[in-house]
Amino acid sequence: MAENTKYIFVTGGVLSSLGKGLASAAIGMLLESRGLSVTIQKLDPYINVDPGTMNPFQHGEVFVTDDGAETDLDLGHYERFTNAKLGKNNNFTTGKIYDQVINKERKGEYLGGTVQVIPHITDEIKKSITLVSNDTDVVIVEIGGTIGDIESLPFLEAIRQFKADAGSSNVIYIHLTLVPYIKTACEVKTKPTQHSVKELRSIGIQPDILLCRTESYLSQDIKKKIALFCNVDTDAVFTAKDVDCIYDVPLVYNKEGLGDKILKKLNIWARAPRLDDWREMVDRLRNPRENVSIAIVGKYVDLTESYKSLNEALTHGGISNDTKVNLQFVDSTTLNRENVAEVLSKSDGVLVPGGFGSRGIEGKVLAAQYARENKVPFFGICLGMQMAVIEVARNLAGMEDANSEEFDPYTPYPVIYLMKEWVDEQTGQVEKRDESSDKGGTMRLGAYPCHLEADTFAMNAYKTEDISERHRHRFEFNNEYKERLVKAGLTVSGSSPDHDLVEIVELKDHPWYLGCQFHPEFKSKPMTPHPLFRDFIKASLKNRK
Repeated sequence: MAENTKYIFVTGGVLSSLGKGLASAAIGMLLESRGLSVTIQKLDPYINVDPGTMNPFQHGEVFVTDDGAETDLDLGHYERFTNAKLGKNNNFTTGKIYDQVINKERKGEYLGGTVQVIPHITDEIKKSITLVSNDTDVVIVEIGGTIGDIESLPFLEAIRQFKADAGSSNVIYIHLTLVPYIKTACEVKTKPTQHSVKELRSIGIQPDILLCRTESYLSQDIKKKIALFCNVDTDAVFTAKDVDCIYDVPLVYNKEGLGDKILKKLNIWARAPRLDDWREMVDRLRNPRENVSIAIVGKYVDLTESYKSLNEALTHGGISNDTKVNLQFVDSTTLNRENVAEVLSKSDGVLVPGGFGSRGIEGKVLAAQYARENKVPFFGICLGMQMAVIEVARNLAGMEDANSEEFDPYTPYPVIYLMKEWVDEQTGQVEKRDESSDKGGTMRLGAYPCHLEADTFAMNAYKTEDISERHRHRFEFNNEYKERLVKAGLTVSGSSPDHDLVEIVELKDHPWYLGCQFHPEFKSKPMTPHPLFRDFIKASLKNRK
């Protein structure tokens, strides 16, 4: 445990989806604006070791860090709002904690003692918190789930104990709750908040600060009432007002004085917040001069949380072009040769995102073909790049039945295939995999280097020869067909330094057509939009209907 590090624990009550992740990210941003260093950790109560194999419909997108950790989507919020460098130690689940404890027990590290939730599980949770505290002024820890959930109890007990371990002056608890407005009564109701805090206090945690999610700013009288019944200072009750732009959240918190209260509670001296650049970014986002329509052709379109980082990266690309980006979600399972032109002609650019499984694949191939033939700016990400390669192979290179081994193991032209053996450039180790390997265990995960070729869309965007981007996939471009595809018109504009792995493909005779094997959306921020999204939106703007 770092000697001078302060800790903020963020919990949520009443119901889920109140925005604990955004609240934690916004708090981190406010503290950074005062010159403090920050890191943010998510402790999730579900038993999965990580969200890597969870259905996006249930849990939203899987966010990937540089070190290859598959994590909760809230880590995307943390990275977009702050400069924190996050990794595998910034996300722990019940499954991960119990797995570590059981492994220790099997190795005899508990000297034959009876292994229990207290102290063994709670000690492991506390240890996980200290892993991210080195050389950091403030560690923000978000506890997933809702107060009252059985799964959350070990985590809540651990953070209760943590205050005694770290010292009461070094730890505060922030509780996010709901203050609903009842239209028929024309008034807000504080009872849900009272019950949520009562539940929290019953397990030994007294919140220091309350963030009250509401539709409008709370009156001083309502704040006094909440403070009285929840045993907090009146000036420790803050409105977490609904906003139409998530990047406005830290500005609302700052207006309420949240940053000042946190510093006072933690006895931190810091400069006044510097928020001018952030305000300017939000203003550009709210008042764009142009607008553009982008079709996202995927199969998780009914739940936009599945593409959270992607949606935000497109928004960031719009900010850098002073443009509002209107997203048109297209279910790839509904696309066919008869309707593809009608559906996609309404959009200025086409994007095919990543994904797994064979459902909706042919619709994605049709989208790539439509964009190529009609000179519509196209951006294929991960699986989207593979669809573009398959489309070129089938329709330009004469390989009519070309496919990926993922979808057709018996295709005569496996232009996308499962590499049985390859060198992991992160570790230098030779990795082996086949169709029977554990899902997730054989994927190329995390940051990998890529070398760019001159006079390409990629080089024009990045303005540098060597880049690093994050991956999450199992199947690769098959170099056996590389020469034939290049002759057909495909340009390989980005490869691994040893040229064994194709990372970016393009079509030259096109306004903007690019597919990348990695996930650039994971590294985009509102203040520093990703260059590929910036240039994709720029090209789509030129193609505006």
